[in-house]
Amino acid sequence: MNRGRIIAGALAALLAGPALSQSAAPNPFQPPPHTLPYPDLGSGKSRAERRKSYELGPEHQRGFNAAHIREQQRRLDTALDALMPQTPGIPEAYVLTIALDSDPVFAREAREAARVLRARYGAEGRTLTLAGPDGTRDDAPHGSITALLLAISHVGSLMKGAEDVLVLYTTSHGADIGLAYLYGDTSYGVLSPARLKAALEEAGIQRRVLILSACYSGVFVPVLATPDTAILTAAASTRTSFGCVAENDWTFFGDALINRALRQPVALDEAARMAGRSVAEWEANARYLASLPQVSIGASAKTWLPRLEADMPRQASVPVGRPAFAE
Repeated sequence: MNRGRIIAGALAALLAGPALSQSAAPNPFQPPPHTLPYPDLGSGKSRAERRKSYELGPEHQRGFNAAHIREQQRRLDTALDALMPQTPGIPEAYVLTIALDSDPVFAREAREAARVLRARYGAEGRTLTLAGPDGTRDDAPHGSITALLLAISHVGSLMKGAEDVLVLYTTSHGADIGLAYLYGDTSYGVLSPARLKAALEEAGIQRRVLILSACYSGVFVPVLATPDTAILTAAASTRTSFGCVAENDWTFFGDALINRALRQPVALDEAARMAGRSVAEWEANARYLASLPQVSIGASAKTWLPRLEADMPRQASVPVGRPAFAE
């Protein structure tokens, strides 16, 4: 499925298009469906004014009762408090994965991405997942723009900015103005490249590996690229990506990069090439327009990445879940 179906066309019409729906189920871990149109979150009359409004990262929630809000705050506080402080003199990774959409494929992907990245970067005790129910569980702080910004700020307070590395993995729908946040019919938002850049800078996080899985996620590359940043995106700034069917275990990009390439004892740039080849093959076989995943690794990042990855597991782990693409 085209990962931009829900968001891209709707945002082009001021985010007013219909969303995907899922059949309801009695399962208590079943996430809420999308049944209502995406609300207009922009402000201003001109296109330029509205785009500037989106760049500020609007977020809208409605209908949550106080018990839900308190429970989510408790979960987030507990998870943040459990993160270990960095060890002085030893470059360490902090892993943060987030599903910004309640379609369960994203929650499943974010949870498994945390396990893969934690093992690869030796981040036991320094890994946090923000994800809603995925059909089998609902035990993590839910992903939202606010939760992500708070997590980045807290992780930044634990890290030594010029020594440690943030490994961030996001999975969601997207549009040419940023990542889309949707939780059933209750929460909506847009995380723009400018808003994510500001959050990282405010937290003092200099070294970062940013892996963004969404349609049009290439729009983040020119805004977030620095000598100390490695960015991998699921698509170019003008292309959609695929595999976001709610029942899936993986999107195309998540399966290719996280579930396959990053389980291998290879460098990040080689893993990106491996994933790109897999995605291109699957898209060609399905006769989809190529998503063109993007890779940008800064000059300084090329010097510290080998040290960070020196202790990755020497034995490849086995992919899990149903493949995103089957012949």
